[in-house]
Parts: sequence; C-alpha cells; structure tokens
Amino acid sequence: MKRLCSILAIACIMAFGTANATANAAMTTATTVVLSQDEPSADAPAEELGFHQELKKRFIEGGPGFMGIVLLCLILGLAIAIERIIFLNLSTTNSKKLTQDVEDALQSGGIEAAKEVCRNTKGPVASIFYQGLDRADGDLEAAEKAVVAYGGVQMGQLEKNVSWISLFIALAPMLGFMGTVIGMIQAFDKIEAAGDMQPSLVAGGIKVALLTTVFGLIVAIILQIFYNYIIAKIDSIVNDMEDSSITLIDMLSKYKK
Repeated sequence: MKRLCSILAIACIMAFGTANATANAAMTTATTVVLSQDEPSADAPAEELGFHQELKKRFIEGGPGFMGIVLLCLILGLAIAIERIIFLNLSTTNSKKLTQDVEDALQSGGIEAAKEVCRNTKGPVASIFYQGLDRADGDLEAAEKAVVAYGGVQMGQLEKNVSWISLFIALAPMLGFMGTVIGMIQAFDKIEAAGDMQPSLVAGGIKVALLTTVFGLIVAIILQIFYNYIIAKIDSIVNDMEDSSITLIDMLSKYKK
C-alpha cells in the first residue's frame, strides 16, 4: 500500500508539473498569436525557439486526445520506474561485509548473534541469511530449502510492477501509430469532401497525425532506458543473493561440524 501511494504521489507531482508547463506554453503561444495579429511586422526576423519551447509547441499541435494518453503513459511509467530504482538502491547490500560479519558472529556468539547481525541489516541478502539461520538448529537441508524458498520471494519483490513499465513501453508507440492512422483517415476524408487533391488541404492534418507517432516513440525510448537499467539492477541483486546463499550454506556446514 505504501508503494502504491508513493507511485501515485510521484505521478501526481509529475502530472501537475507537466500540466502547468503545457498550460504556460499554450498561454504563451496564444499571446504570441494575438500580438502578431495586432502588430504585424513583415521585416521582423522569426524568433528561434529552444528545444523545450519547440517540444511544447509540437505537443500542443498534436492535439489533446492521443497526446494526452501518451503523456499519461510517460508519467505513470516514470513514476513506477523511479519507485523501483529507489527500492532497488535501498535493497543493495554490501554482501561481502555482511558475510564477514555473520561469519564472525557465528564464531563468537553462535546462531543468535548471527541472526542479530541480519536483523540490523537491510536488504534481501540479509533477509535470506536470517531465514537460513533461523532453521540452522535443525537439519542443514531444511535451512537450504528455506534459503531457496525465501530467495524466490525476495526475487518477486524485486520484480514487482516492472511489467507495467514494459506495458507502457509497448503502449505508447501503439497509441502514436493509432493517432497517425486516424489522422490520415481524416485527411483523406477532407480530400474526398473537397473533391480535389490540394496539399494545403491535408498538410495540417498529416502533420498532426505524424506528431503522435513521434511523441509515442520518444516516450517508449525514455521508458526503455529506465527499464533496461532496472532489469540490470535486478539481475545484479539476484546474482548477489545466489552467491551469498551458497556462502551461507557453506558457513553453516562448517559451523555444525
């Protein structure tokens, strides 16, 4: 529930900031149009827009329909990605130091001292160590099964909500292509209604249609970068968990001898 609230909070903050930026860009565009109509100057040079201003302008030209849905995919995808990155960074543990501390605690204070070290350490590796140590009083095979089972649970926690990011990566360009197809259909409807093939008649509609595809691809590219980073981070933590689990079983076997 806390993670869901954090995701919604991040999404609301990003949506609010984007809405303000879009509204400001729309107001600026409208003001510029009004001023240009009131004070025409043919000799005045055209003002060059920066990257952000050009991006806002193209977004507004794309229309609020599909562009708004594509923007929503970006906001939700980034919110989930940021939440996962924060969670994965907090789950990263110095496994070598933890293993050394647990081994020292086993030699000096036994199982309970080693369990206390794991309680005071955050991360999935420490949790797996605790589950193995908690069943170390019985058979070594029971401890090994506990480590393997709880490792699967921790892996599921690491991969939680990652599938939503891949969904938004696939959905954003699909929505862009759909907007393009609908825009092209509308452009051909205008040609059919006019009975004449005039470039000026359909140029605006085709431009708007292509803008949805461009923004859909931009959203997919941005989310893909975050997705690949998250997957690489999960793989690194999982490999660390597996190596540490083998080390723990070796320590317990030596301790019982």
